[in-house]
Amino acid sequence: MSSSPVGEPVRRTVVGCTATEAGRAAVRAAARLVRAVGGELHLVMVLPDTGRGAVVPPDAGYEALLRSSADAWLDEAAALVPPEVPIGRHVRRAESAAEGLLEAARELAASLVVVGSGAERGLGRIGVGTAASELLHSADLPVVVVPVTAEDDDGADDGADDGAADDGGPALSRVTVAVGTRPGADVLLEEALALARAGGAPLRLVSLQVLDLPGHLDRVVAADAADAHLRSVLEEARAALPDGLVDDALLVRGRDVADAVRDLDWLPGEVVVVGSSRLAAPHRLFLGATAARLLRAVPVPVVVVPRTRPQGGRP
Repeated sequence: MSSSPVGEPVRRTVVGCTATEAGRAAVRAAARLVRAVGGELHLVMVLPDTGRGAVVPPDAGYEALLRSSADAWLDEAAALVPPEVPIGRHVRRAESAAEGLLEAARELAASLVVVGSGAERGLGRIGVGTAASELLHSADLPVVVVPVTAEDDDGADDGADDGAADDGGPALSRVTVAVGTRPGADVLLEEALALARAGGAPLRLVSLQVLDLPGHLDRVVAADAADAHLRSVLEEARAALPDGLVDDALLVRGRDVADAVRDLDWLPGEVVVVGSSRLAAPHRLFLGATAARLLRAVPVPVVVVPRTRPQGGRP
């Protein structure tokens, strides 16, 4: 395992491992992040908790086969991680994948949980599966949801040399943060800034303007007012950050979120940081409508952070 400077905790990242393309994409993305910011990567395979409340005791042969398969899947996941990234391997029992990942994260004092997306959105876009959805509505720490990309699909069976975590490109090329004025924006900027600093990456500020106004309103006047307001938000956010760190500050508009972000460029190794809904309980995630639409519209990993920080700060 890696060491850290005296007095500083080791940064730990937990990634949910599954024997699927989504699971492999999650491991590659998690390895990229750890390679960029340092710390340890913990591979966690969650198995169903068949013993709890079971009327018939589980078959010993089946249990042995399941454990053997889990160990083999962890070996496959470990092969996707560059050798310079320290890893831990864990097999957990839980009633759901989300429950098992959160338990592991709490025990390890992890700062991030990484999961792959569902496959219903196709390559390069995020479709939220069951585990990701549960995490995005219950986690008390940032959750990274990773899309299955075309690049990962091409290299999935060729080992770490062709994987996204070790492709010769930048581990973290840029951090894009979707800024706004709702409660929690300060925490969102702090988290994005910390990630960009740790990974030595530039920060891009983006504010969305969705032009879904009712037909009876004066669209031109309303759009100009929203434009001026959002530009002031971007300038305030930019002014609050250290000089030279912000690579760009953009206002993007469209008929909906997908339309607004369609013309944004995305770099290999980039991540997007978005905030939890204002409806979330303190220190918890709850994915709002805009963040959910953004998550489904972008082709890069999305980091969703709670709107308030637990006492004691970031792990």
